[in-house]
Amino acid sequence: MTMDSKWIVRTSSTERPVFRLFTLPYAGGSASIYREWAKSLPQSIEVCSIQLPGRESRLFETPYMTLQPMMEKICEVIRPLLDIPYALFGHSMGALIAYETARRLQSEGHPPVHLFVSAQSAPHRRKPAEELRHLLPDDRFIEKLRSLEYTPEEVLRNRELMELLLPMLRADFSVCDTYRFTPGEQLQCPVSAFGGDADKGISLESLEAWGECTEDGFSLRMVQGDHFFLHPYKDVLTADIADKLLTAGSRPLAPI
Repeated sequence: MTMDSKWIVRTSSTERPVFRLFTLPYAGGSASIYREWAKSLPQSIEVCSIQLPGRESRLFETPYMTLQPMMEKICEVIRPLLDIPYALFGHSMGALIAYETARRLQSEGHPPVHLFVSAQSAPHRRKPAEELRHLLPDDRFIEKLRSLEYTPEEVLRNRELMELLLPMLRADFSVCDTYRFTPGEQLQCPVSAFGGDADKGISLESLEAWGECTEDGFSLRMVQGDHFFLHPYKDVLTADIADKLLTAGSRPLAPI
């Protein structure tokens, strides 16, 4: 198995792709959450879902506890695939990873044509965690997951499954709890944010602040739903993404 086949789940296309869309998961999520996206997107957009260690086919690999080394490895893996214009999409934890990946690749002269972020506060508006959730005892950590509505109840009640998932979930929460924004150059690509009107942890103001992260255009789309609105509103999100990428394809692009 090559490194990229372990890290990236790619959708097949019947024609040569015009864009690549790299998707990043939420805490506890995996590449499979984007499995159906290719069916909703034009064949000219290839979906490349990042499979992080510690889940699904990589269940027994050690998950990352902090964002920086994870982002650096993701950049290493996707660099060979930047031969065509690309965009990044991330939901919740994935939005932070996507943002930092975009910053790094832009600094190397390989900026994305668009950054899509979902269910996450703008990085410079995130409040430091009041407690390090990943260090809580199992019972309190599970109650925290329940209160945040980040994990289905049937999963939380399955003791054997939770024992298998807890190391990965703790690692993902560590990535979020220990993340600290570092000021730097603004993005040169448009940014589009998505939010759920019933998401308890993400305010409208913190979503609007993503517009301060770019020197290019910004858009915000709110839908009815909680933190995991990306599942019932998959078609809405993919239609918006396709529209913006195809619009980008109609104007001259910076060389990659």
